[in-house]
Amino acid sequence: MYTVFIVEDDRSIAQAVEKQAALWGMNAVTVKDYRAVLSEFTAADPQLVLLDISLPFFDGYYWCSEIRKLSKVPIIFISSASDSMNIIMAMNLGADDFIAKPFDLSVLLAKIQALLRRTYDFSGSVPLIEHRGAILNTGDGSLSYNGSAIPLTPNEYRILLCLLESRGNVVSRERLMERLWNTDSFVDENTLTVNVNRLRKKLDAAGLSGFISTRHGVGYIVE
Repeated sequence: MYTVFIVEDDRSIAQAVEKQAALWGMNAVTVKDYRAVLSEFTAADPQLVLLDISLPFFDGYYWCSEIRKLSKVPIIFISSASDSMNIIMAMNLGADDFIAKPFDLSVLLAKIQALLRRTYDFSGSVPLIEHRGAILNTGDGSLSYNGSAIPLTPNEYRILLCLLESRGNVVSRERLMERLWNTDSFVDENTLTVNVNRLRKKLDAAGLSGFISTRHGVGYIVE
């Protein structure tokens, strides 16, 4: 089932879209905290975003730009501010479509379904993993925190992905080494230690102090 993430502060519009989406076999999630749109977006892991321009705290342009730093998920702007300048601004920031208010719900849902088919019949969804505000995009291997990108080497990405997939549980050094190198040849354990320490330094520098903990004699854990 596709999930549509709705960023719309007019509750009557949001509820109408939610109801219509359910009738069309889709799941709809409406943002609750307009200061935390990005974290709610990652938690919902949607396949499409409906985004208004005029919102509390930050406008839709801001959130479109922030989402585009993390994901290529389709974004449709829905707004009464439908003059050419706003439409051009939305498209330049990465939107896929712009629908002017007021709109017919059937037309909106038809456009949503068409965009979902075009996007996911070929490429599939790109999952995001969020923890403590850090967002790992498993589609392109990128990591971001507070809107800033944290560069990762391929090994650092594999380590972090393995730890996040098992967050709350200790991951043994042996399992990490298998995930990293996937080989029967001998690998010095010090190589794993060096990679983990480099990853920790990057996370600490970005403000994610203590993100990875060591369980001596066992392995590592993200709690």
